[in-house]
Amino acid sequence: MIPRYSRPEMTAIWSPETRFRIWFEIEAHAATAMADLGIIPEEAAATIWEKGRAAEFDISRIDEIEAVTKHDVIAFLTHLAEFVGADARFVHQGMTSSDVLDTCLNVQLTRAADLLIADIDRLLAALKTRAFEHKTTVTIGRSHGIHAEPTTFGVKLAQAYAEFDRNKSRLLAARKEIATCAISGAIGTFANIDPRVEEHVAAAMGLEPEPVSTQVIPRDRHAMFFVTLAVIASSIERLATEIRHLQRTEVLEAEEYFAPGQKGSSAMPHKRNPVLTENLTGLARMVRAYAQPAMENVALWHERDISHSSVERMIGPDATVTLDFALNRMAGVIEKLVVYPERMQANLDKLSGLHNSQRVLLALTQKGVSREDAYLFVQRNAMKTWNEGADFLSELKSDADVTKHLSAAELDEMFDIGYHLKQVDTIFARVFG
Repeated sequence: MIPRYSRPEMTAIWSPETRFRIWFEIEAHAATAMADLGIIPEEAAATIWEKGRAAEFDISRIDEIEAVTKHDVIAFLTHLAEFVGADARFVHQGMTSSDVLDTCLNVQLTRAADLLIADIDRLLAALKTRAFEHKTTVTIGRSHGIHAEPTTFGVKLAQAYAEFDRNKSRLLAARKEIATCAISGAIGTFANIDPRVEEHVAAAMGLEPEPVSTQVIPRDRHAMFFVTLAVIASSIERLATEIRHLQRTEVLEAEEYFAPGQKGSSAMPHKRNPVLTENLTGLARMVRAYAQPAMENVALWHERDISHSSVERMIGPDATVTLDFALNRMAGVIEKLVVYPERMQANLDKLSGLHNSQRVLLALTQKGVSREDAYLFVQRNAMKTWNEGADFLSELKSDADVTKHLSAAELDEMFDIGYHLKQVDTIFARVFG
């Protein structure tokens, strides 16, 4: 985790203090369940809760113990025993390290997912507000980077809204997928621990019991989670790339907010660069990179190995912290995005109405002209506009093959911008309801 690209709410989930507190809660809830089942004394469970809840776990002390034991869970349990006393012998009864580690990781991932869902909600709200603001702001649509037909800037933002709404649904599903608990003991057979302990801990921690844990929670769940984060990051990059293109000097239809006192270049005082969306493009690459090792973690040896462990210690914090930062940065970009409708209109007018070429083509075919001939008639006039800067409508009116089938009034009507926008309300209704 790099502080530059981190927010404190998400970073706190991955702190050692949080991790050890979750470990304690898992152990304490398990002790409660065992006391209820008569496996350990009720007084012992009460002492574990009382002493552990009041404890201020010393990270350096745990590290000191681990330096000797070479085992992080044993180091924590040894330190916990220093607070609990003699009743610490009832902690971790019948459990294995993965019961604590895997359940804790899934608690952290579900908490991270909750923050990410809130982040997406912020971005969705910004996209919706700006989409309705520019619902009828006409702009040229582009395919291959080349002028195509008109759309509105609101429709562009509505597309982004629909995409992130799908991402929210994916993340909700990924959260459900990852929210499982394993308290099943060595090899996951419950030989030394009652399954009802797992059920109690799962309910207490907001999770569901893992059906078959084989000592570890299956990593296909984690792969799904991190792949979902990667898809969301890709959507961020798609939107960021659109903004970067629109901010190019030759286009300049929209740009990132440029704050008073902000500097764009150490050498060129005139510069206003799309630094935020460029940054988001880079962050998206990193989040996607974490998906590959998560998928490789699925194939563990037999009932378990720990080849996944070192990976998850890195990608768990890094992927969620980075995506949390990126979603909030993107929301801020959209909230403050500067839009230039006049420039959109100027760019739309650059090719003298060529964006109406398909409408003329279709009209000719409806008048009985073959599609091949209609395409030829329209294209030869379009190329005069493209190559010589001629007015497209004037050229069409001067072409006998065209005017043989379409009157001047009919051609004029085909250059009405409203034709291209007549279904904007339908699109908005589909997206926003």
